[in-house]
Amino acid sequence: MKNLTILITALISIYSCDNEKVFNPLNYNPELSVSENLTNGVSVLDILEYNDVSLFNGLEFAGGFIFHVNETTGEMIVATDFSNIGDVAWGDVFELDTSHSIGEGDINTLQIIEGNNNDNSSNGTEFGSDNYAFKIVDDLSYNGYNDWYIPSSGSMELIYNNIHSIGMGNFNETLFYWSSTKEGYFPYVMAFNFESWGGLPFPGSCLDVNGILIARKVL
Repeated sequence: MKNLTILITALISIYSCDNEKVFNPLNYNPELSVSENLTNGVSVLDILEYNDVSLFNGLEFAGGFIFHVNETTGEMIVATDFSNIGDVAWGDVFELDTSHSIGEGDINTLQIIEGNNNDNSSNGTEFGSDNYAFKIVDDLSYNGYNDWYIPSSGSMELIYNNIHSIGMGNFNETLFYWSSTKEGYFPYVMAFNFESWGGLPFPGSCLDVNGILIARKVL
């Protein structure tokens, strides 16, 4: 009889007031926001089954603000301001073409660093130290991550359209920011002033100093 009482008590505890549906935090929960599901560790692709990709735009996550989501792979790219260190030099002045494409900023950044490691005195100008934008960002540990890079011009345009233009992000409208896109001797720069620039990158000069905007990929 005692054993039967214990069994009945156990069954009551399982199927009474505690008998509420329990969500696995790694499964998509429609009662939570996209941001909350991401924070819980739900995969991007699972969230996209129930939500439009535009709902990711501007969300603060993984050290920055989401501006791009690959709907096939689930990879996201986030960006944030890092201009608190002040205006920073480009580095060596030399001829190089890097990509405009979205998501190519990490490759661009490494190409520019490699170019700075070479002797460019015959066709350009040597900066003479590692205190330049791309080396600073490649060595950077910020917001808990160390895989930052300077985004391409194509990514810069998305950052404007998918974060800044909807009133989100932390980008300074008074600054020019370096991109990692370069054609010959002319790097593309970006400003976030609505009235003057309209979110389009434009050619600048390697001889200038500008602010830094950083990005990283979230897999």
